[in-house]
Amino acid sequence: MSQYNALEIVGQNKARQKRLRVLAEIGCILLFIIFMLPFFIVLLNSMRSNAEIINSAVGLPTSLSTFGENVTSVWNNPTFNFLPAFKDSVIITALSLAVISICSAMTAWVLVRNKTWWSTALFLMFVAAMVIPFQVVMFPLITWFRDLGNFLHIPLLRTHGGLVFAYLGFGESMTIFIFHGFVKNIPLEIEEAADIDGCSRAGTFFRIVLPLLQPVFVTVLVLNGLWIWNDYLLPLLLLGANGNVRTIPLAVQGFIGSFVKQWNLIMVSTLLAMLPIIVLYIFAQKYIVQGMVEGAVK
Repeated sequence: MSQYNALEIVGQNKARQKRLRVLAEIGCILLFIIFMLPFFIVLLNSMRSNAEIINSAVGLPTSLSTFGENVTSVWNNPTFNFLPAFKDSVIITALSLAVISICSAMTAWVLVRNKTWWSTALFLMFVAAMVIPFQVVMFPLITWFRDLGNFLHIPLLRTHGGLVFAYLGFGESMTIFIFHGFVKNIPLEIEEAADIDGCSRAGTFFRIVLPLLQPVFVTVLVLNGLWIWNDYLLPLLLLGANGNVRTIPLAVQGFIGSFVKQWNLIMVSTLLAMLPIIVLYIFAQKYIVQGMVEGAVK
């Protein structure tokens, strides 16, 4: 093969790679537009009046002052009760994340370090629980919580604690599965050195193991936080639509009536519900990417 033919083949390969790169970039831009389109629709409609949204579901706002009026209407609306709903959502999400993350990390650590038949069986049970649909246990769940609360003399329905307990049960399986893969890659020699220095088992976990799980810990917090903050069905079942404890998704339902729907207030309340999760993701993005990359490499 002559030098001219070799250069021609190299040039054709580079041109082909360039075309593929351009197609990939176009595909990424299209996917970005598709995924971000609902968010932009919510943002634009939060700046419009209810009549404008009814006349045209997608359109540009005529006045930016409408956004301030909508925010004021949502903030002062007695049906929505934004501040109490926001407080309840923060309490439920924070407590659920703390309980799920700490308990799952400890459970995964114990299952990895105890190489026995029962640890393997328990891990397989947790993995199998991941494939059980929520709809299967949805209706018996209320009866179970009512009977368990009566037996323990602890109210589990329409309370923060009952919902946190439910999230612990439904979130443990996936979180343990994620932590289990990372704990296996922590050298056992580090823990043995801590034991030799006189560190207790609890101290070994909280001082040695838990700091090493920081990247995946933040990833788990964000994944479960998105689920718990935006969840609607489980709070509806355990808290009720008109209970004293209400999360933001339940409060948004107050703007949806049988005959009238206040679309402008629905859009604004939805936007306000998005903001804490968006801020959390922005600040935790570094750790999320780091945890995913480490998980892929390991």
